[in-house]
Amino acid sequence: MYALVDANAFYCSAEAVFRPDWRHKPIIVLSNNDGCIVAANHRAKEAGIKKFIPYFQAKRLCEQRGIIVCSSNYELYSDLSAKLMQVVGRFAPEQHVYSIDETFLSFHRSALAIKSLVRYGHLLRRTVWKETRLPVCVGIASTLTLTKLANHMAKKDRSSQGVCVLDNEAEIHQALKVTAVEDVWGIGRRISKKLRLMNIMTAYDLALMPAKLARKQFSVEIERTIRELNGLACKQWDEARADKKQVFSTRSMGERITCREQLQQALSKHVGIATAKARKQDSGTTDVMVFAANSPYDEQPKSFKQMIKFAKPTNCTLEISKAVSNVIGQLFVEGIGYYRVGVGLLDLTDMSHEQFDLFSTSKAKPELMQAMDKLNNRYGSETVFVSAQGTQVKWGMRREFLTPQYTTNWKNLPSIKC
Repeated sequence: MYALVDANAFYCSAEAVFRPDWRHKPIIVLSNNDGCIVAANHRAKEAGIKKFIPYFQAKRLCEQRGIIVCSSNYELYSDLSAKLMQVVGRFAPEQHVYSIDETFLSFHRSALAIKSLVRYGHLLRRTVWKETRLPVCVGIASTLTLTKLANHMAKKDRSSQGVCVLDNEAEIHQALKVTAVEDVWGIGRRISKKLRLMNIMTAYDLALMPAKLARKQFSVEIERTIRELNGLACKQWDEARADKKQVFSTRSMGERITCREQLQQALSKHVGIATAKARKQDSGTTDVMVFAANSPYDEQPKSFKQMIKFAKPTNCTLEISKAVSNVIGQLFVEGIGYYRVGVGLLDLTDMSHEQFDLFSTSKAKPELMQAMDKLNNRYGSETVFVSAQGTQVKWGMRREFLTPQYTTNWKNLPSIKC
């Protein structure tokens, strides 16, 4: 048996962890630069909020209904996610973190020790709430796809009190019949449209489709999904994820960049983010792409790109940042308000199998990068950074409704009055 533990409206729930007075109020969270609504709790949805619409379209409704508006507090979400996964991981010998707010558990080696999966699911929920103050739902079933379905039912059916166990044929069939085909894990919008043309409207209809026919008309993944809906385990989580072959860091600006120095600082910041990601998987690159552009909605959209080639693979922030600074003149044009900039590390290779060159002296500083990463991991992101990033950032991401970073910033530590 597997379990899927999923936090309810995670971003919104995270905002309420240190604000008990918010826990029964409608909350929404906005995307970068306070652009679109990316998260809304059920009270906000009941008030008429729709996800993924521009905030300005819902601003008046938020003011009328007293909806709490928050900018994305990524530092808080990341820290609370790590705590959530740590607590959930104690409940099974095997765990797979699927996303920032979802994690799978496997009970294959411990199922005999669990007398009641329902009670165990409720114990898990209570423990998570007690230790993190994050509400979660738990779905338990015999395959990963059915586990996803069970979690969906746990959220949809309030009488389940956040726990749904699908361990008999009657319950599975009932759940399949009330689930739309597009809500099945692995069935996207495009595939669901084609399935509906074939009169396959629900998950139950999909489960009745011949698996071999599904493979012929769609793909082997759809065949596996059908077999999983029928209780045959075909999908396994990756025990070791493959390293990424490319790493990008890109962001829209809260305030347009209009001078060369600001553009250099912004690109240096993205170099720092991208190289840290590459070092985390012990990868390096010989090909770096740097780009800068104004908004595609401007009267005259402009986009600039430069490729930088290195003789040897590198993941050194200093080395790449210096190379990026040398091409700023080819990216910056006077009079253009840059809205989006970024850095991409392409064709990443494993640095543990680095091929040394007798005639080429490396400019990388691996010991310095290792020390910088350790300091940033221990004391928080950008505790130490390259001076080329600047110290007074005016072009940073707009977050007008940012809440305190309670767990990652000394200045924002919550105070308790006794």
